[in-house]
Amino acid sequence: MSTAAVPTEGGAGSGTTEPDVMGIELAAEATEFGSQAVRALGAAGGDELVRAAELDPYCRHELVSPVLHRIGAWDLAPRHDPLELEAAAALCRACGYWATPYPVAERLARPVDPVGAVPTGSALSGSGADGLIVVSGPEPAAALAGLDLRFVAVTPNGGRGLVRVRDSARREVLASGRTGAFALRVEFESLGGADGRSNGSPHSVPVGQTGGVGTADGATRDASPDADLALVLTLQCWTLLGMLDRAVELAKDHVLVREQFGKPLAEFQAVQFQLTDAEVERKGVEMLARYAIWSIQSGRSDAVADALALRLAALEAADIVFRVAHQLHGALGFCDESPLSWLSRHSLPLRRLPVGSSGTEEWLTRRIGTRGLTGLFSEPGER
Repeated sequence: MSTAAVPTEGGAGSGTTEPDVMGIELAAEATEFGSQAVRALGAAGGDELVRAAELDPYCRHELVSPVLHRIGAWDLAPRHDPLELEAAAALCRACGYWATPYPVAERLARPVDPVGAVPTGSALSGSGADGLIVVSGPEPAAALAGLDLRFVAVTPNGGRGLVRVRDSARREVLASGRTGAFALRVEFESLGGADGRSNGSPHSVPVGQTGGVGTADGATRDASPDADLALVLTLQCWTLLGMLDRAVELAKDHVLVREQFGKPLAEFQAVQFQLTDAEVERKGVEMLARYAIWSIQSGRSDAVADALALRLAALEAADIVFRVAHQLHGALGFCDESPLSWLSRHSLPLRRLPVGSSGTEEWLTRRIGTRGLTGLFSEPGER
């Protein structure tokens, strides 16, 4: 029996040397870094950050980027170092907790060197990119309103391209904060051939020379579109996980103080059942998110499939968690006085772009076909 999916205690920093063994917890250093990020963002404004950004999306970069810069977020190299990949995941989770109005996962997934991703002579050649996003469909969109940053995009079929927010009137950008959680249509300029695939072939190179993804044995995954997809999809799911953490926490806090018929809502069995359902979903996503990180670290060929499976589970869990949280909050959950309202609204781009649950399921089905995902009872060679 393969040990590929057998979880054990300890993370990448726990002294585990077997690449086939997954740690249930992130490394202690990564967990502490995530805690520092939660505190730093809280001290910088916490929930007020997203409220300020809604009023003026053009200030998003100035609101968030300096805070993350001070704690060393932009020095992380998740593509090159397994421990820093875990730290990036913890950071994304922390940003999700506050519904931080900034594409942190997408910036952390940026190609460090555009070799193989951005051809010579392009707008980004020699200067790199600020971030990486996934786009799909004839009219792609992304939550990039108000940001003057350069993004590379990757498509589910392996295509690469450059994206920019379409020219929009200032009032449209300002309105996007409230009505679309900063999502606007973007223009995608393919860098591949007629089929939309990259002209560059996948290649592997030593650590520190390209935008590959670091593995547990010190090697570097290639800088192929698959490596891009696995990394950005996984980090986005860690952001959504942070939002689920906060939603469950807010629901618990609310039912502990809200009384009905002379006792707290938390004492009603029906409420306890709902919270249990939400917590089970949240915990399941947490374990799958850890598995997807390990899959990237181990250099598994199924890393993209694992990331898509994580995304599908995270989207389904988000539907349940936010439904429970809103039901328990009642009308208050839709009022600006409640952090749940802001959290729920700004989770929508992660849940709907580039595609929703059905689109993610279709991507995953096409990726794995009839083979299925690697599991506890898969043959050792099925990796």
